[in-house]
Amino acid sequence: MQQKTLRQAKTIDNVFSNAYWHLGQQDFTINEIRTKLERKTDNQQWIETVITQLVDNGYLKNDYEFAIRYCELAFSNQLGKGAIKRKLQLRGLNITDIDNAIEQVMEQQNIDSYALATSRLLSKFDDFHHTSREKIFSQMTTKGFSRVEIEYAFAQHPQRDTLRSKLAIKADKVDLKAEIIKLYKKGKGKTLIFQELKQRLIDMSEFEDALYQLALTDEVDFYLSCKNELAKKRYDLSDYKQKSKAYAYLSRKGFDSEQIKHAMSDEEK
Repeated sequence: MQQKTLRQAKTIDNVFSNAYWHLGQQDFTINEIRTKLERKTDNQQWIETVITQLVDNGYLKNDYEFAIRYCELAFSNQLGKGAIKRKLQLRGLNITDIDNAIEQVMEQQNIDSYALATSRLLSKFDDFHHTSREKIFSQMTTKGFSRVEIEYAFAQHPQRDTLRSKLAIKADKVDLKAEIIKLYKKGKGKTLIFQELKQRLIDMSEFEDALYQLALTDEVDFYLSCKNELAKKRYDLSDYKQKSKAYAYLSRKGFDSEQIKHAMSDEEK
């Protein structure tokens, strides 16, 4: 979108007025004010005169003073070092001024980054029933805290036991039988199905009972499934090495020795 053309300054007083108006809205760096004044006039002498007087009279801070003031406000608003550094870099300050300002303010105000992360987490979340570990981690990272600071804050929260991952929250809604059938149809045996579902943090306490019920309705038959998987591979079972490869393949798919032997015996007939 094209910027609207401003009415150009006819005198240096117009440039002063424009600068005071901007600084009345918020603090700006010297370069930010210079950019705004360059939209008001192309008279560089006026611009430099205005900036010099603003700095001399305390209306405009040099970059280091600006960084100090920014850090003081940011820390009071519970922002971490990472966010402060990112925001000041976006505003054109050099990294040396930024790092020195952060260090100075933290020392002067005795700021502990771990305690700051803990304070922010406590102020934003009474408990974690309606969110996930990943979502909070993302929010805290955006606010400038490191992984170790966030983990420390989690550990200090009195409701830390209610903090769960997206995977765990999703696992609560799973239909165990439906998930077993999905994996079964992909040619996976009992052991592999169990492992994959467990990795997804699904409650496996009813696994054996679910399998039993599915077997009664013929929705799951691992003997048949094992035989079908073997048929897809065209192993020469009369060759010892080929037979060993076939056994290893079916074992990796999650079938047990009895199911594998049954499939092989049928294939050899």
